[in-house]
Amino acid sequence: MKRAKMAENSEGLGTVPEHERILQEIESTDTACVGPTLRSVYDDQPNAHKKFMEKLDACIRNHDKEIEKMCNFHHQGFVDAITELLKVRTDAEKLKVQVTDTNRRFQDAGKEVIIQTEDIIRCRIQQRNITTVVEKLQLCLPVLEMYSKLKEQMTAKRYYSALKTMEQLENVYFPRVSQYRFCQLMIENLPKLREDIKEISMSDLKDFLESIRKHSDKIGETAMKQILTVQDLVDFSPVYRCLHIYSVLGDEETFENYYRKQRKKQARLVLQPQSNMHETVDGYRRYFTQIVGFFVVEDHILHVTQGLVTRAYTDELWNMALSKIIAVLRAHSSYCTDPDLVLELKNLIVIFADTLQGYGFPVNRLFDLLFEIRDQYNETLLKKWAGVFRLEDNYSPIPIVNEEEYKAVISKFPFQDPDFEKQSFPKKFPMSQSVPHIYIQVKEFIYASLKFSESLHRSSTEIDDMLRKSTNLLLTRTLSSCLLNLIRKPHIGLTELVQIIINTTHLEQACKYLEDFITNITNISQETVHTTRLYGLSTFKDARHAAEGEIYTKLNQKIDEFVQLADYDWTMSEPDGRASGYLMDLINFLRSIFQVFTHLPGKVAQTACMSACQHLSTSLMQMLLDSELKQISMGAVQQFNLDVIQCELFASSEPVPGFQGDTLQLAFIDLRQLLDLFMVWDWSTYLADYGQPASKYLRVNPNTALTLLEKMKDTSKKNNIFAQFRKNDRDKQKLIETVVKQLRSLVNGMSQHT
Repeated sequence: MKRAKMAENSEGLGTVPEHERILQEIESTDTACVGPTLRSVYDDQPNAHKKFMEKLDACIRNHDKEIEKMCNFHHQGFVDAITELLKVRTDAEKLKVQVTDTNRRFQDAGKEVIIQTEDIIRCRIQQRNITTVVEKLQLCLPVLEMYSKLKEQMTAKRYYSALKTMEQLENVYFPRVSQYRFCQLMIENLPKLREDIKEISMSDLKDFLESIRKHSDKIGETAMKQILTVQDLVDFSPVYRCLHIYSVLGDEETFENYYRKQRKKQARLVLQPQSNMHETVDGYRRYFTQIVGFFVVEDHILHVTQGLVTRAYTDELWNMALSKIIAVLRAHSSYCTDPDLVLELKNLIVIFADTLQGYGFPVNRLFDLLFEIRDQYNETLLKKWAGVFRLEDNYSPIPIVNEEEYKAVISKFPFQDPDFEKQSFPKKFPMSQSVPHIYIQVKEFIYASLKFSESLHRSSTEIDDMLRKSTNLLLTRTLSSCLLNLIRKPHIGLTELVQIIINTTHLEQACKYLEDFITNITNISQETVHTTRLYGLSTFKDARHAAEGEIYTKLNQKIDEFVQLADYDWTMSEPDGRASGYLMDLINFLRSIFQVFTHLPGKVAQTACMSACQHLSTSLMQMLLDSELKQISMGAVQQFNLDVIQCELFASSEPVPGFQGDTLQLAFIDLRQLLDLFMVWDWSTYLADYGQPASKYLRVNPNTALTLLEKMKDTSKKNNIFAQFRKNDRDKQKLIETVVKQLRSLVNGMSQHT
């Protein structure tokens, strides 16, 4: 018990100083810090709170006792002070009344002085303010005057001067009055004015660019006609003004980039042609004038401004434009079918090139393009002349009755024939009316071709070469094609073909005069080494050969028409005793036709006659050997022989002069030997001499003889006439069978040998 009580006392002794410390902190510290202090009470050992409360109550009782002692000590002094104050109150009230009365009297006496003093003060303040205002106004007036001047310049659209005025305001005047609000407002307004000037000048530039875009064709047209300076046509002040303004504003690069960008866009628009430009010359003219107008303006800008455009820029722009121009012209000129339009285009290109060359732009590629267009021009000329050459001809020699008509023809065509000149009137030129027409049109073609060569800055030698080459194309392609097409037309008969051959002969002879005609134009001698020759000789020779071939073909066709009229009775027992009617009509036709051929060159007439006879012989032979013909009587063979005799008589009558001996009769030699073999029935000789060079029937083919003999054999069997004949007829039948066997053996042997 004692040990526990001692422990409790020792614990209590330990907590008393701690509680006193806490109470001192509570009394001495701020109330906001009491919380942590009180919390420490609860954090101590058990029963500490109770002990602290006891300690706190004891502390409170001590303080109450001290307060009571102090109040008791000072109470008598407080009572004495209150008593003294009560005594002084009456005197204080009297003093207050006296002070108030004195103050009122002073106030009344000083009112007038105060009023006068205030007036003096106010006047002095006003005087000082006026002096200050005058000083400040003298400082501000120049600023205001300059700013007013700026406004006037803006109103008068003198923007470059306005920018200079702004620089003076900023550098000289504004620093003097920068402390004033109006100055700040002005300073703040200047950037807006600058932007307004930029926008206005840019708007003027846009209007200028739009104007020259719309009127570039008029500018170019005037430049191409008069070669005036561009400043006579265009007011460039918007460009100069805008350039100066942007230069002053330090934004020159922006202006240059904008100008170049917009002009490149305009260049693309100018270079874009209308889709139907190729239809009229006005379309090409407008295209060229727009381009000239564009580059004339750029050239002026290059020379009167520094750096807005450079030579490198204009060269790049021109090269781009030139490539586009060439592509456009190459494409659109290919649609041109009118040579007059192509010629107008060429003239426009020459003027266009010469104009821009005068401004320093290279134009060699344009002249190279003209050589391409020259080929196009020649093609259109050739097509046009193809229609010109399609003249309806009467295919008859030109008749003349007097000297005037003779000279009229000679003036159109260089015909020279001394024998013809000696003939008396009336007489006829050998050629038809198409010959002078063709000759004149060839000369007109040369003139038309020459028009394109003008102003191309080419030498006479080159022009001469151009004319000769284009004329050769006319002769070898267009005229040759027209002649060949004419020759092959179905309605062209033999008489017309004969006249065509005569015409081509005279046209061929006239080619040397065309050579002289070109020489007189170009003054280039034909003896020059590199001079191109005209190909008229080959052209007309080819046409003549085609006409000759057509004569042979049509003549054979006519023979076929007559042969188709043949109506043989292949089973007749006896011949009629006279030649067939169709054959006599054919021979009469051939005689009349060959009479017309007397105007042809000898070889042509002879070839035609020989070809006709050979074709007639072949046709007659085919008639005998026709597979559809199954039987032939001896009477039919005899009738056929009469027709062949008439053919031979016709050949021997020399229907066309110039044949030697019996040359023409040899056309019927195959028929003659075959018919002789059957007429005389000389089979033993034929079989014995077959294959010998001196054989009497050398031209008779065993196959041919066998075919004809079998047709006669079949006729004998079918009619069974040999049973009624005499003994010699029966022997002949046996002979036929024997000969047939021998011929078959001969034919088989030939096949095996082959």
